[in-house]
Amino acid sequence: MKTLLMKNWDRLRSSFWFVPAAMACLAVALAMSAVALDKAAGLRLGWSYSGGAEGASQLLGTVAGSMIAIAGTVFSMTLVALSLASSQLGPRLLRNFMRDTANQVALGTFVATFVYCLFVLRTIRRADEVAFVPHLAVSIGVLLAVVSIGVLIYFIHHVSVSIQADEVVARVGRELDEGIDRLFPATLGQPVPAGAKAPGAAGLPATFARDARPVPALDDGYLQLIDADTLMALASEEDMLLQLERRPGHYLVKGRAMVMVWPGERVTDSLVERMNAAFVLGNRRTAGQDIEFCVNQLVEIAVRALSPGINDPFTAIACVDRLGSALCRLARRDMPSSHRYDPDGKLRLLVPVSTFAGTVDTAFNQIRQSARANPAVAIRMLDAIAQIADQVQSAQDAACLQRQADMLIRGARVAVPEADDLSAIEARYTVATLALHAQLA
Repeated sequence: MKTLLMKNWDRLRSSFWFVPAAMACLAVALAMSAVALDKAAGLRLGWSYSGGAEGASQLLGTVAGSMIAIAGTVFSMTLVALSLASSQLGPRLLRNFMRDTANQVALGTFVATFVYCLFVLRTIRRADEVAFVPHLAVSIGVLLAVVSIGVLIYFIHHVSVSIQADEVVARVGRELDEGIDRLFPATLGQPVPAGAKAPGAAGLPATFARDARPVPALDDGYLQLIDADTLMALASEEDMLLQLERRPGHYLVKGRAMVMVWPGERVTDSLVERMNAAFVLGNRRTAGQDIEFCVNQLVEIAVRALSPGINDPFTAIACVDRLGSALCRLARRDMPSSHRYDPDGKLRLLVPVSTFAGTVDTAFNQIRQSARANPAVAIRMLDAIAQIADQVQSAQDAACLQRQADMLIRGARVAVPEADDLSAIEARYTVATLALHAQLA
């Protein structure tokens, strides 16, 4: 249930309709409250509207008409920004623009002001009827119109800034940093208890490979979220050991093994349904529990920037800088164990986990392949490796960085024709190698 709520909340945050709809509902409540206050108290403050019914109707009608026109303009500008971002930076980044709270609030402000004016306008009565002019409500409508003008000015500025490549890279980089802070060290069940077997093959039952049975996926899609608490509670309740075959970000095929259950006789139709309910699938990857999703977004921007059609190495360098910063942060974190225990010290879950080496490969492989003949990007990647080298905590982490540096220099020696450019790359390679060797010493 918790993971499903997280998925639905992320979907609402990424939509253009939720915030404007919520603000429109608040506008209806505000209009009714202001009109009711006018009827009950008949307030005539010094700053409130003091004209008659005809003037109030014209004023609110003008504000309502202008607001719906501005809302259409704002929506058109947003679509232009989305189109530009999709073509220049990649279609998967549309989610970041649609999640932008400023865009949603701007559209919601104009829609809410329009709705407010309509609901107040319907309460005005002229002299040939029972005369009633909601002075306070009309004044609030004028105030909302003034606020909307300010929001329009801010929105124009915000859109012009938000479509800049460096700003997009920075926004994705912040999301990556937040994901690292949230997921590492990850907690799925309890940490290894005192006296329990250390993670490794020795912690598995001897008959696991023979007696374990698969639980198939009941649908196709990308694994977005896993309800860890539900799986742990289910494993403890049924006295089972579960081995997850996929982690968030992987694609599940209907009918293929999603979880291996030991002992196998515990697998029933009811268990299959309950276990599938703990896995949230969707049509795309999300950042909720998938750290490589944000890494891939930066990689996509960099690879597109290095394509012959765009040829923008500065954007690629900005992506490398953000990836290097995130990997420095990740290198200082403890990687989660693949073995998860319940409070009684029993091994309940075996999960595939993200590793530092895997994240480094995801971050650098495609950029390195696209930047073989670009000395500026290769130099910046080696600089990033040297910076990350100061933060690594194990020989294994240093070895994966050394492997990336070696592949960079081999590619440059083949693809860079200018001797001076190659000398600069080799100098950076030497610095990175010395930094890595210093960590291994």
